[in-house]
Amino acid sequence: MTVSEHIYLLTLGLPLATVLIVFGMKYWSAAHKARAEAASAEAYRALAAKAAAAQAENAAALAAMQATLANMNGRLAEVETMLKEVG
Repeated sequence: MTVSEHIYLLTLGLPLATVLIVFGMKYWSAAHKARAEAASAEAYRALAAKAAAAQAENAAALAAMQATLANMNGRLAEVETMLKEVG
């Protein structure tokens, strides 16, 4: 092969290689974006599960506090009644 034939093949090969590189980069970018979105969705699911668990725990604590407060209100009413009877 002569130098002119090498140059001819190079001029044919470089645009083809450029096109293949561009499409390869586009495919890689799309795959990377899909993996990132999947990871983000999984992190969101985990966060939502933690939030639901915390909300249930807070509701249970609130119910316990309300029961304790009702008990204290009953005792306070008894003490007031006793003080009125004595006084």
